[in-house]
Amino acid sequence: MKFHFSRHKLRGRERILERFFEILPGLLSWSILIGMVLFSFKRPLAAAVAIIAFDLYWLLRLFYMNIFLSLSYYRLSMEKKTDWMSRARGIDRLDSYYKDLEGKEKPKKIKSWLSYLIHKTEINHLRNTKERPPLLKDIYQLAIFAVATESREIVEPGVESMLNGSFPPERIVVVIALEASAPDNVKSGIKQIEKKFSKKFKHFMVVLHPKGIHGEARVKAANTTFAARCAEAYFRKINILHENVICSCFDADTVISPDYFSCLTYHYLATPDRIHASFQPIPVFHNNIWQAPGFARVLDVGSSFFQLIEATNPEKLVTFSSHSMSFKALVDIDYWPVDMISDDSAIFWKAYIHYDGKYRVVPIYTTLSMDVTQAETWWRTVINVYKQKRRWAWGAENIPIVMRAFLRAKNIPVFKRIKLAIKLFDAHLSWTTWPFLLSIVSWLPLIFATRQYEQSIFYYSAPRIAGTIFTLASFGLIVCIILSLLLLPKRRVRHNILRRIGHAFEWLLIPPISIFLSAIPALDAQTRLMFGRYMEFWVTIKRRKD
Repeated sequence: MKFHFSRHKLRGRERILERFFEILPGLLSWSILIGMVLFSFKRPLAAAVAIIAFDLYWLLRLFYMNIFLSLSYYRLSMEKKTDWMSRARGIDRLDSYYKDLEGKEKPKKIKSWLSYLIHKTEINHLRNTKERPPLLKDIYQLAIFAVATESREIVEPGVESMLNGSFPPERIVVVIALEASAPDNVKSGIKQIEKKFSKKFKHFMVVLHPKGIHGEARVKAANTTFAARCAEAYFRKINILHENVICSCFDADTVISPDYFSCLTYHYLATPDRIHASFQPIPVFHNNIWQAPGFARVLDVGSSFFQLIEATNPEKLVTFSSHSMSFKALVDIDYWPVDMISDDSAIFWKAYIHYDGKYRVVPIYTTLSMDVTQAETWWRTVINVYKQKRRWAWGAENIPIVMRAFLRAKNIPVFKRIKLAIKLFDAHLSWTTWPFLLSIVSWLPLIFATRQYEQSIFYYSAPRIAGTIFTLASFGLIVCIILSLLLLPKRRVRHNILRRIGHAFEWLLIPPISIFLSAIPALDAQTRLMFGRYMEFWVTIKRRKD
């Protein structure tokens, strides 16, 4: 479907719809919060009943999320020792490979057996489609690192990590997308990286993104799009088909796991209609996890948990942070939107709309490691975390564009459009309102209690009911603590046991952290969007201690 995927240059009805849906998320969030405060003041008994009902709903959602979080973590741990390159090589001889799998002795360990069973099912499904994927030897990886102000110490580990994997570096093309306005020390550091690694990959290029290109905003996507266009010219020059190139867009601090490209290649080959799919790994924030303050550590571990949960529901999964996709699809949809901040999710919606809903995200159970936000001082780190979460929450800018598209997308089933629209609104509204409703608003009926309410049985029962709900919820917190400890990097650090115990207790700070460094930044972003105070891209400060 031809669609103008931007809020700029709109006229008439389209402009009115855009503004309406820009206003709606913030209006709904503020209406819920202010409405519940007024409701608690005017009708404390009815408000208490409503809050208890919400608490029960939240408890059920918490149990649901904990179940799928545990299952997703188990799947991640299950695939740790998988030989992805061996599986990818097997796809070259699809029919005989499936017969080999059927005749193979079944693994005795439960994790190995489940991995084998899932793999066998995927191969059989691919066979039944009668589709023959490209040969493994024809697949190339394109890795784009977006750099603005990040130093050599931040960027180099990610580039070097690609040499330590099982996928051959001679089939990896590395592009450093460098802003022309970057400080001289940053440019100098990138030149040193280029000199060190340029001969170790298929091709290594540093692309300077000039300022002031017409139609571009000061956003990361403008930089990566410019770099991807340069890569497209390179592949055209050496006659490599776009459908044989897998493009990965990485943040400057991204360090890939040794099996990332081999795992990605296997899933790309094993996925039918692979052109119409993005591939989403699990982001973890381990690069400097023991150097960052506890509140920042807990927030970013929570982000990893959210992605683990989302991975269990591919039908509603949207790309987040670093991700991969077919280069052909990227070229077909004319790259990332160059005037939007939330490029990681916007690229999914742009592809989904372009292909009339025939686009999806495939979860891949391997990790990419990035930095926990950190600055020179504790207070500066607080400010940086706030700005980072506000930038993430600016993903609400997708809502008006997607809703405009859905109103026109006759080729996408109505039920599917409604389901995805509800998912999109629910994600942003729960982000802004739930922490306030659970931590603050839930106590207001008791504060505003009238004499009539104070004499009711429910007045005395409500705190006990709420206490029981939060006691049950503490079991969910215990699950999060255990999984966060299991997800932590295994490398040795000084006072390892004490640090891990301290990390467990950091989770007790979740209520204030979720309000001040999650809900308020999200509400800030939605309010700015509501009043048309559009944000520009803010580069998260990346800093690692020696």
